[in-house]
Amino acid sequence: MMTDDHKDFFESFGRLHFEYDNNKEGLQDKFNEEGAKAMELIREYEDRLCSQSERGGYSRYTSSLAEKFQGEIRKHYPLIDNVGIKTFDIRKINL
Repeated sequence: MMTDDHKDFFESFGRLHFEYDNNKEGLQDKFNEEGAKAMELIREYEDRLCSQSERGGYSRYTSSLAEKFQGEIRKHYPLIDNVGIKTFDIRKINL
């Protein structure tokens, strides 16, 4: 439902995800920016999903449901955990 509701965004994020896999250093800032938007949508839909199960009396299953949802996200976007990573260059000091 999430990808259907935001089809254009997730198609462009999927292309960026693929490009990021090939060029992590060059695309880290852009991946962080677009990934933050993706994470916001993912959290929103995860909250919707889990709140429905809590209201339905299945609150003890909510944590496993959230884990399964995150697992599905990682199947499609395995590098989603790299959102927010800051990179920097460490220069070697010659003594």
